[in-house]
Amino acid sequence: MAFSSLRILIGDVGGGGGDRGVFGGGNDGPYNVMDYITISSTGNATDFGNLTVPRAILAGTSNGATGRGIFAGGNDGSGQSDVIDYITISSTGNTTDFGNLTVARQGLAGTSNGTTGRGVFGGGTTGSNSDVIDYITISSTGNATDFGNLTVARAVLAGCSSGTADRGVFGGGSTSTQSNVIDYITISSAGNATDFGDLTVARKDYLGATSNGTGGRGVFGGGSTGSNSNIIDYITISSAGNATDFGDLTVARRALASTSNGTAGRGVFGGGYVSANSNVIDYITISSTGNATDFGDLTVARYYPAALSDG
Repeated sequence: MAFSSLRILIGDVGGGGGDRGVFGGGNDGPYNVMDYITISSTGNATDFGNLTVPRAILAGTSNGATGRGIFAGGNDGSGQSDVIDYITISSTGNTTDFGNLTVARQGLAGTSNGTTGRGVFGGGTTGSNSDVIDYITISSTGNATDFGNLTVARAVLAGCSSGTADRGVFGGGSTSTQSNVIDYITISSAGNATDFGDLTVARKDYLGATSNGTGGRGVFGGGSTGSNSNIIDYITISSAGNATDFGDLTVARRALASTSNGTAGRGVFGGGYVSANSNVIDYITISSTGNATDFGDLTVARYYPAALSDG
């Protein structure tokens, strides 16, 4: 089925350790495909396994080097999903049921405080834009718990974190138009988000976000300004303020996903939509600035996937 132009991002984790990135789900389909890459190298992705429920416009996050990845929410082809499932990132195979979100929704964003082990999911749409933030303990299983609310209800936003520094940020998304809003939370403490600053350019439709973990820099790439964007901008997660220009993606696109290998410092952006589904993966060195470089291709060209890593 055709999906509305909604998307999330795509989850990043903090911490250090592993080097495997996993991309899960996406459209058209929706797909249950998961594939993986070794982030520090380049090359095409390899099949990992399947989601419990095929879906797109979902969120991903993990507990970093501890090695559990989470995919949450999305659209399963019949409507918004509350499904949360998990993988062991180091071991290929299908996902396992984890529990359910507090509210079924698509176009949400996920992030975590890395090896500390709390995952949070913000925003999305239930049919109308949501300000819901809920959380899980990634190392266990069970249903999500209410955390608080975003400063602005919006969908197809992106999230990243400073890992063990415990700050999560949510940027961009769709209100009645594209948003430049960035807000932040303290991941270990439930409560409402606080204004952080603004993106360099307002955009929606699943820009991708990731960070270099405890290195403290978050990056936002792609999305839609009304047309596909190649913009990458960055923030220092510990310091509220507006984003700064970083460089450009190799291909302007929306509905992509992003993750990183944490403190090792490489960020990757995969999939998306150009004039058709994209299989493009490109990468950046998060601690520097400059344009992205070609990495390789996903196993299946798709838009609205989610991404995570054990970095």
